[in-house]
Amino acid sequence: MDELKTLGTFGLKTKQELWKTQTELSRVRLQARSLLALRQEERKRKEPILMQSLTKIGLVDEGSTLDDVLNLQINDLLSRRLQTITQRKLFFKTPYQARQAIVHGHIMIGDNVVTIPSYIVKTAEENKIHLTPESHFNEMLSKPESDLGSPETENLEIQTNEQPENEEQAVKQDTTKESTE
Repeated sequence: MDELKTLGTFGLKTKQELWKTQTELSRVRLQARSLLALRQEERKRKEPILMQSLTKIGLVDEGSTLDDVLNLQINDLLSRRLQTITQRKLFFKTPYQARQAIVHGHIMIGDNVVTIPSYIVKTAEENKIHLTPESHFNEMLSKPESDLGSPETENLEIQTNEQPENEEQAVKQDTTKESTE
């Protein structure tokens, strides 16, 4: 059940995508464990290489240790996918909508169109993610104005609240006319 929840949360198409990410996380943890087993001088030489590569993709912070690498979870790696970052940054309603925009070529990183939802976004590229100029999503997506819902939903609620009041006034007027006659 945990796998299905993760699939839905991150908008993964198949379990195979989840398994590939788990394998990648296992590979990173294995590298960290093997570094812990090395002698001190070799470890000092090789540890910065691993830490720099993980910092570059945003999995760990600058001053992190190998223990932080060993504590990484699958959600940490999945949250660095283009699909997840696009949903968060460009205000797509679901991860599946973000995935569709990526696959159909509506998302650019810098000047390049990227059509791979599983692309791991580097921290330097995160601010360069945007929609293509000719994308129809430019009109559809906007920053949410409140935490309660979209403006369209708020307007619908206001309109439905006003309608019963008008109907009640009309009923009262009809009853007063009937009673005067």
